[in-house]
Amino acid sequence: MQNENEYVLYHTDGCHLCELALALVEQSNVQFKHVDICDSAELAVRYGTSIPVFACGQRELCWPFDASALTQFLGE
Repeated sequence: MQNENEYVLYHTDGCHLCELALALVEQSNVQFKHVDICDSAELAVRYGTSIPVFACGQRELCWPFDASALTQFLGE
């Protein structure tokens, strides 16, 4: 179960957009965990067409996002 204050990058292997999002998130120096949506049928249904998604609790930042949008999301 996800902690309400924990940042999570929902992704899947081989997704070039996910790799771009990962690079942006890593540049932000925020601690986060990677969750591959293919490891959960529920997550695959929820995020299958919208990954990468960066989330914290109920808040979600869906792709496409850039460094500015990520900074704004982290500051909320």
